[in-house]
Amino acid sequence: MSEATLVYDDDCGFCTWWADYIAERSDVELVGFSELTEELLAQLPEDYEECAHLVVDDEVYSCGESIEQALGRSDLGVDFEPLFQFCRQFDEYSRFREWAYREVADRRSLWGKIISKDPPARSNSRE
Repeated sequence: MSEATLVYDDDCGFCTWWADYIAERSDVELVGFSELTEELLAQLPEDYEECAHLVVDDEVYSCGESIEQALGRSDLGVDFEPLFQFCRQFDEYSRFREWAYREVADRRSLWGKIISKDPPARSNSRE
């Protein structure tokens, strides 16, 4: 397993596109909800299917913070990390980040009409 693992909804074409976008620009490993191992599942919150998660060692970043952390670990991090560091100075930033994440996530089917990728083939690892 790589240092960081992005857990995402692999039934969602938009989510799959976004996860692949991150993976192509980083060493972040991808694991879809359908491919979760018992070990990884134990690290996630009970309502894990509500959003994406980035697992790094014993830390779990969820929802908007997972995307922020994943982007920071990508080759795009050179551009994004200074912006994230600046924004983290403000108390309202985390609230805005999570609101923005939810606005996009709640409209995945709409975004999927614009940007989408076929979900990966299933190996049924949890059966």
